[in-house]
Amino acid sequence: MTVSASYFDDMYAHSPDPWGFTSRWYETRKHAITMAMLPKAHYGDAFEPGCSIGVLSALLATRCDRLLSCDIAPAAVQSAAERTATHRNVRVQQRSLPRDWPQGRFDLIVLSEILYYFAGPDLEHILSLTVAALRPGATLLAVHWRHPVAEHPRTGDNVHAAMAARPELTRVAEHYEPDFIAEAYLAGQNQPASVAAAEGLT
Repeated sequence: MTVSASYFDDMYAHSPDPWGFTSRWYETRKHAITMAMLPKAHYGDAFEPGCSIGVLSALLATRCDRLLSCDIAPAAVQSAAERTATHRNVRVQQRSLPRDWPQGRFDLIVLSEILYYFAGPDLEHILSLTVAALRPGATLLAVHWRHPVAEHPRTGDNVHAAMAARPELTRVAEHYEPDFIAEAYLAGQNQPASVAAAEGLT
């Protein structure tokens, strides 16, 4: 089954930073790699579901004009709003996905450590909503932990395989480590195969 909201409420009840985003070098390094994976220097409208306490949100805010970040847990939303308060281009909202998927389309969607919480048809629904919300040529960036977790109905490799099967997406970058996988896709077929190609260097 898809992980329930109570799971996340319990996590934040025990710690204001349950995944150590502000204390672990692993997370700091992963976020640096995440930002480096973005194939474009700047984006207009960006969406970050599952933003947690907003550590990655603050980094993304420097690369886009408008960022909508959301999380299912009220405690996470409050922390993310406080952390991004100086970024006037960021909105942080409480949303339960896929039910509360936002309207509109985006130039960038970042799915960081979120997809493996969705089971059965919920994952395919999320992926369909994501693809439909991408403007032509927009970027989809996904990063996920690869080790099995008892509470996760899927693994990171599993959800990335589901993304790779989407014909509407063109993969332009991939990074594999024993611990996590990061991939960047562009919306639409016949997209540039590399950043250099997009800039006319090849």
